[in-house]
Amino acid sequence: MTTFDRYILRRFVAAAALLMGLLVVFFVVLDYVEYIDDFLDRGATIRQVFGTYYLNYIPEIIKLTSPLALFLAAIYTTSRLSQSMQLAAMTMAGVSLYRLMAPFVVVGVLFTVGMLFFNGFVVPKSTGTVLDFQQRYYRDAPDRAETSEIYRQTAPGSVLAIGFFDPGLDRAFRVSLFDFEADTTDGVAGPERLVRRLDAGEMTWNDTTLKWSFTDPIRRTFLPDGSERLDSLVGFDTTLSVLPRDIAQTESDAERLTIAEAGDYVASLRRAGASRLGRPLVDFHAKLAYPLANLILVLIGVPLAARRRRGGQAVQFALGLLVAFVYLAMQKIAEPFGYAETIPPALAAWLPHAVFLLIALVLLARAPK
Repeated sequence: MTTFDRYILRRFVAAAALLMGLLVVFFVVLDYVEYIDDFLDRGATIRQVFGTYYLNYIPEIIKLTSPLALFLAAIYTTSRLSQSMQLAAMTMAGVSLYRLMAPFVVVGVLFTVGMLFFNGFVVPKSTGTVLDFQQRYYRDAPDRAETSEIYRQTAPGSVLAIGFFDPGLDRAFRVSLFDFEADTTDGVAGPERLVRRLDAGEMTWNDTTLKWSFTDPIRRTFLPDGSERLDSLVGFDTTLSVLPRDIAQTESDAERLTIAEAGDYVASLRRAGASRLGRPLVDFHAKLAYPLANLILVLIGVPLAARRRRGGQAVQFALGLLVAFVYLAMQKIAEPFGYAETIPPALAAWLPHAVFLLIALVLLARAPK
């Protein structure tokens, strides 16, 4: 690594750290001004607000702002080199722009790998605390779990119906388990008919046995001749593909999960026959895709600022903010289409990054060498 590389690294990293710190402070102040009345009106203390809420909110802010901080730092560092003619001097000495980009790319790659781990394993844990705090102290709380009139498919031909579910106790009330089979009375498979129905007042999850315990269940068996057999069961425990977290769903569930947990969560929702998988799928793929923005925006920022423009750094920053805004807007526009499954959820998460990676490659190809 040359002296010039170390010089660029110092300036680039220092600028990125400063910008990230300023963005964190800006977002905290903005959120505080908007929600402090809610917090105080609902009984939260200042110590709780800053020691619990904002302490755990900062990782989410870092996740969201790190690409922007790197992008603006790349523009600032490169434009300073360009405006002071150092970039032109290096280019005239035979050093290509691609070689000058090496320190930027190294930092971008390191940030991408680091933020993949940070976003995928650190942020979800702190986000869970933030969402719980918001649920308790926000006037307009985030989405609540679906707790009444719940239907889940536990296996092919088997449906679980729940009148009410208490996620705090992992206990369901007014529970019915329906089993369907194809009608083969005439020797030919026909429409499915109800063959068994299990009704219970309560169903409780047992963390030790990993089974559901039914309270005073009654099983009805419907015979082909139209008759019905009634059985009262005692101490009935059973294993279902549906877990407590599969029953009480919210739109923000995937935000609380690590990458591995989010993958398992999506798989469990599929097993349970849950509808509206668009949001958890988009959130799962976004955990993998979003860290790439750190590298992509660096690849855009350096060639964008390498060309000297009338107006100097002010114009460079304005242009950079416009690009960052379009990038963010494209992600936010694509996500609802993925939530609704109008387009494949994976495509909704990856498409903005693919488009801007293409833009980065075009800018690199057209940048002054």
